[in-house]
Amino acid sequence: MDTRPRLLATSDLHISYEENRSFVEQARPTTDEDWLIIAGDVAERTADVEWALRRFSERFAKVIWVPGNHELWTTAQEQDRQRGEARYRHLVDMCRSLGVLTPEDPYPVWRGADGPVAVAPLFLLYDYTFRPDGTFTKEQALERAYEAGVVCTDEFRLHPDPHPDRESWCHARVAETERRLAALDPGLSTVLVNHWPLLRDPTRMLWYPEFSLWCGTERTADWHRRFRALAVVYGHLHIPRTTVHDGVRFEEVSVGYPHEWRRRGLPRGILRDVLPA
Repeated sequence: MDTRPRLLATSDLHISYEENRSFVEQARPTTDEDWLIIAGDVAERTADVEWALRRFSERFAKVIWVPGNHELWTTAQEQDRQRGEARYRHLVDMCRSLGVLTPEDPYPVWRGADGPVAVAPLFLLYDYTFRPDGTFTKEQALERAYEAGVVCTDEFRLHPDPHPDRESWCHARVAETERRLAALDPGLSTVLVNHWPLLRDPTRMLWYPEFSLWCGTERTADWHRRFRALAVVYGHLHIPRTTVHDGVRFEEVSVGYPHEWRRRGLPRGILRDVLPA
């Protein structure tokens, strides 16, 4: 049995479903030095996100979280109804109170097997540039999505305040994150973690190509090469798999909704190995 510390990852736990909530209770490290990456979509309610992150932080040596779109929703179930940037900053403050690292913190360096590696949690959103074939503008792509009845709930619940729109928020996040990644020691490899895929290619597996609009930005297409990634971790698509692009391993680590994982199973469990490879 391999007793080396592990860098593990999961995402899209969606613990408002009771079956998925039980996964949080089951998750355990195999060594006292295991780290856990959580690549977004724990839940919609802040109280649920806090409950899950607290339990993970009590068990794992280090927990690293990035927001998914569901955490950023403004819903009637939340008392304060915070929107946009204010909601995100509230979640960051909550994470820090638990000792959980976020995209606003210095990137930690994994020194276990395959290290040293900077683990970079990213929050980048999307800008409607992953458009279905045959559409050339955001407006055309949205029109097709509405006609097909494939419209992400973000259009109604993920507010960009104080930015004028979601793509402006995305572009601000991309610019700041790019600056931080460029400032890393050029001799240091990375594990890049984002809720949304950094490449368009993974979205070509979607049943409904219209949904790709809400899945990322073309501005990050070369980041796995530019920033020396050993691995890229993401979720959002609910298509857990390993792919390789330009020699870099991409890990989609989502659990998904109960009707999804019941159908396809969870052959590698709810915690996926990132390092050692």
